[in-house]
Amino acid sequence: MPSQLANAIRFLAMDAIQQANSGHPGAPMGMAEMATVLWREFLQHNPANPKFHNRDRFILSNGHASMLLYSLLHLSGYNLGIEDLKNFRQLRSKTPGHPEFGITDGVETTTGPLGQGIGNAVGMALAEKILASQFNKPGFDIVDHHTYVLVGDGCLMEGISHEVCSLAGTLKLGKLIVLYDDNNISIDGKVDNWFSENIPERFQAYGWHTVANVDGHDEAALRAAITAAKAETEKPSIICCKTKIGKGSANKEGSHKTHGAPLGTEEITATRTALNWQHAPFSIPAEIYAEWNAAIAGEKLEQQWQDQFTQYQQQYPTEAAEFLRRMAGELPQHFEQHIQTALQEVCAKAEKIATRKASQNSIEVLAKILPEFVGGSADLTPSNLTDWSGSVSITPDHSGNYIHYGVREFGMAAIMNGLSLHGGVKPFGATFLMFSEYARNALRMAALMEINPIFVFTHDSIGLGEDGPTHQPIEQIATLRLIPNMSVWRPCDSAESLIAWADAAAASTHPSCLIFSRQGLPFIQRSAEQLANIRRGGYVIKASAQKDTKAILIATGSEVELALQAQIKLEQLGIPTQVVSMPNTYKFDQQDKAYRDSVLPANLPRIAIEAGVSDSWYKYVGLNGAIIGINRFGESAPAEELFKEFGFTVDHVVEVVQNLV
Repeated sequence: MPSQLANAIRFLAMDAIQQANSGHPGAPMGMAEMATVLWREFLQHNPANPKFHNRDRFILSNGHASMLLYSLLHLSGYNLGIEDLKNFRQLRSKTPGHPEFGITDGVETTTGPLGQGIGNAVGMALAEKILASQFNKPGFDIVDHHTYVLVGDGCLMEGISHEVCSLAGTLKLGKLIVLYDDNNISIDGKVDNWFSENIPERFQAYGWHTVANVDGHDEAALRAAITAAKAETEKPSIICCKTKIGKGSANKEGSHKTHGAPLGTEEITATRTALNWQHAPFSIPAEIYAEWNAAIAGEKLEQQWQDQFTQYQQQYPTEAAEFLRRMAGELPQHFEQHIQTALQEVCAKAEKIATRKASQNSIEVLAKILPEFVGGSADLTPSNLTDWSGSVSITPDHSGNYIHYGVREFGMAAIMNGLSLHGGVKPFGATFLMFSEYARNALRMAALMEINPIFVFTHDSIGLGEDGPTHQPIEQIATLRLIPNMSVWRPCDSAESLIAWADAAAASTHPSCLIFSRQGLPFIQRSAEQLANIRRGGYVIKASAQKDTKAILIATGSEVELALQAQIKLEQLGIPTQVVSMPNTYKFDQQDKAYRDSVLPANLPRIAIEAGVSDSWYKYVGLNGAIIGINRFGESAPAEELFKEFGFTVDHVVEVVQNLV
């Protein structure tokens, strides 16, 4: 007979899902004992302070089992009442269908897209290791916690699980512990015909400590397995728990029918009888609440840490202040002054360089004042130029500040999300813009969670040349801009590149995509007002030399230079134009109407120029404007030939403007 402590989880899950007439009861019921042992005997946390710095992180990677997590939070004493459980999956409730970061106290990350939760967990475990190496002192382990993850078959089927678990094993993340709900069931039924690999051997090949064939309903066996996993400090651990989906259900235990639908009132009644649970829906006996409540133990745990940290502050005041600043996500003092000084130097140099090189120069500037920077690249460091003079590679035996992710774009982005969620570090990671496609769902999750990783994408257009259409991004910039709450920068020179980096580093509630060129781009001189207006996302970079402006040219990135060259010829032809650099449409759209109208006057025809798909630019040029873009895939040829082939020439821009005005 399952324990009544575990049964409390089961019935809260059953009752909430039944009331919502929607949800997934099978996984919470099947994982109830796993969660009971982990949360009551191992998890270090404080329900009164879900943001306690040294708490263990718990991630429910198979987020459809959200009622498991909500039940745990409620029973443990978090700010999640029984009424919140009754409002499961209802509008603006604290118990959405899948756990959402920022909505519910105690939810460490948004999960649901399978496999990403374990990717986030790898990032959190890596952040713990990095911060421990930077801040711990003899006798003062102020950063010392574990990351626990529950995963199901679906998480381990997803390709991202291979990417992140392989890297976790290589990096020896010994404080990462995964409990695998091995119930052999997915939506379509028993998984034998589509998921047959030996999971323990797979993870052994990754370099993990593995515990196979644990009875997931035997609390003593679970206790022993977790204890052994904690004792292994050189390898991450996976505990493979044999379970039954819908465990305890009177007639549906072990059936895929419990996966994604309420059990029904008759089945729940029968299950109450079978499990000797003689309590009304949403009713938990006081003695069970008392056994579950973690408030007193959590307060004691945090106080012990605080006492240690107070002594740490006395002996290491500089490090203590820096730790608190970084965990609070605050910028260092004089950040803006540092940026302005660097911007003056950039303007004085006025270099013609690729913006990917300008990006590297910007990283060098920021790294001097942001020790929390943790950079990286998906095996493209020499091309992305994301290392800097102070970067130190993170290896299995050394904790630095630069991650070689290998060819793992999706895994990289999910790990970056985990680094950001943990706090204390500011992650950025890079690949070619074309391969943002591999990482896209993790980018979307970052925007959804309102966190601030920095995604760096180089080789931004047909300008990369001979590699051809497989590597030439056409639609990627436009679709990245479509992600809500995503700031997308495409700078035209070193000044815009520095501002883009500074803005991304200062962001707190949104991620950023920084998009850079392979080819060299000239520096453009600006006034102080124009330099300040870069942060506004769009600004007049060159007004017309004559009063009677006839048209507006809007451009981004490498096409700004083209617009300025076309402006000169148009002036010679008696067609004065105004050139607008639009490095960030997200920022521009946030400006007040008066400013937007000053940059894009409504009474003038507009022509947008960007080496990518054209559709999104109708928002700015209107149906009567014109767009010089690319609406087919690229070609393999030198960059200058490709720009000519696709109409990115002064003569073509002039012709389009003449036809419009």
